Amino acid sequence: MIQHRKVELLGVPMDLGGGLRGVDMGPSAIRIAGLKARLQSIGVSFEDLGNVPVPRPESRDARNPRARFLSEITHCCVRLRARVERVLDRGSFPLVVGGDHSIACGTVGGISTWHHQRGEKIGLIWFDAHADMNTPETTISGNVHGMPFAACVGIGAEELAHLGERFPMVDPENAVLIGIHDVDPDERGVVHRSGVKAFTMRELDMIGMHAVMEEAIAIATKGTAGFHLSFDVDGCDPRVAPGVGTPVPGGATLRESHLLMEHAASSGKLLGLELTEINPILDVQNKTAELAVELVLSAMGKRIL
Repeated sequence: MIQHRKVELLGVPMDLGGGLRGVDMGPSAIRIAGLKARLQSIGVSFEDLGNVPVPRPESRDARNPRARFLSEITHCCVRLRARVERVLDRGSFPLVVGGDHSIACGTVGGISTWHHQRGEKIGLIWFDAHADMNTPETTISGNVHGMPFAACVGIGAEELAHLGERFPMVDPENAVLIGIHDVDPDERGVVHRSGVKAFTMRELDMIGMHAVMEEAIAIATKGTAGFHLSFDVDGCDPRVAPGVGTPVPGGATLRESHLLMEHAASSGKLLGLELTEINPILDVQNKTAELAVELVLSAMGKRIL
């Protein structure tokens, strides 16, 4: 169980993948919200490893408008991958906090590689308002934070898709999207062709988070060592989480978000956890970072009784 493993935090103050500034302050916001003390209060051993350095471009004018700052993002993700592997080498649990969602390529690359070296593969559950399955060919904005899920299952930008020793880092049949409700027109075709299981907000409304997570965990753990959970806080409704990089109305409720985390914890198969897109500039009295802390507690095993 996670409660019996040391949790090690890696902050990744990345803001190059999106169009708005501010998400680079997400790691600081969650620290200020009391992450360390709250985890220790439920008996979790915790260490803050500081931030992974993020390269700064010479100019905010991207060289490649179809994949803005791809080189700098890839460089950071390579560093993140190595640090995640070292966390796993120590027998600890990797908790990664961003920053925009492009960082997930480094996190997934590290966990996938570590298990691949031991003859294992991993699953991936991706909670998000967006599918994050754009490619440089389908993207409208050129923002790389809309591409990482595609890269993790072997689609799109080569630099990101090949970050791990295993290709693809996660087999599409072990990857699940949950909560999507804002998908670009050309991106829809990528999702349909990819082979990943996608639960839109419509499915969540119809069958509930309990049924969705039961099926998602079954998919992500079939023939794998377990699964990584990448949680974009913009998948929560803006009334719950106002301070995110790209807020979209109609997201998950407070209890749905906690139930997702509680299912992940009780599965006993959670290999790593990542939270992204917390933007203190758009937040209200650090409400979103405080929510993120509470969600981490649920994922680490906190119970009501």
